[in-house]
Amino acid sequence: MPGGHASIVLGKAGGLKIVILGKNGQVGTELLKSLACLGRVLAPGRTEFDLGDAGALQAYFLAHRPAIIVNAAAYTEVDQAQSRPRAAMLLNAALPSRLARLARQTGAWLIHFSSDYVYDGAKTSPYKEDDPPNPLNIYGYSKLAGDRAIMRSGSRHIILRTSWVYSGRRRNFVRSILGLARKRSSVQVVSDQKGAPTSAALLAQVTSQIIPALVRSPHPDNLSGLYHLSARGHISWYGYARYIINQAGRLGGCFPLTAAGIIPCGSGQYPSPAPRPANSCLDSGKLENTFNLSLPAWNYHLDILLQELAEQDWAG
Repeated sequence: MPGGHASIVLGKAGGLKIVILGKNGQVGTELLKSLACLGRVLAPGRTEFDLGDAGALQAYFLAHRPAIIVNAAAYTEVDQAQSRPRAAMLLNAALPSRLARLARQTGAWLIHFSSDYVYDGAKTSPYKEDDPPNPLNIYGYSKLAGDRAIMRSGSRHIILRTSWVYSGRRRNFVRSILGLARKRSSVQVVSDQKGAPTSAALLAQVTSQIIPALVRSPHPDNLSGLYHLSARGHISWYGYARYIINQAGRLGGCFPLTAAGIIPCGSGQYPSPAPRPANSCLDSGKLENTFNLSLPAWNYHLDILLQELAEQDWAG
């Protein structure tokens, strides 16, 4: 047993047994599609157990003993976390800690999604994995606590820190801008925060490429660790909003809001309970080099999503 870990466990269907937590979220929904080809996928919901119930969690994983645990469950309400720190810590810190201990106990790999909000944004260049974290808000603090618990656990793990996640479902910036576009002719958007919009579909696709590498590697423990995963390039929230509306117009969207109606403003003009980092850019070079990947530009998957939404008549 390399590194003291148990061997990878095969599911009854002959493929890997994978458990996905957070199946109804942006990332979880895409994971269900991308990982189905790799083996037997289990995606327990609230009817199986409460994620806050440590005993039920342990019983489930000891009964099923998956080879791979993919944790896409998280408390993602950044502003609400300021007034609900216990709720944020439960899902973002306590849950990953328990999953890491179970992964160590059963020999499974744990793949966990983290956030750019663990950094304070003071750096002018993209953040690398060895840059010191310094979260500005409770959400970022809770995500960092989860990361650190996993890294201390001794489990085989892949932590994927990402940024500005969006998809065609749930609440996110793309859907918010398109929703405002139907109702308003002008809107203010912060222009002094930059990052790389990253599609939930991209996160799921990369996860589906990482898992076979973990299973096939002759030295899998060497792969365990923290990685950044975000699309290439960067843009401000203001530029992002203009891009969405411009592309929507090209695709036939006819909204009261045009790009000219998007007005830049500073973070100080748009106060929120949770401060945000000015720089959310992440350097994904380590991930690309380790797993032989080439990540697309930030607008690649966005263009695909906008085309899909246009074909659905901008389904709300």
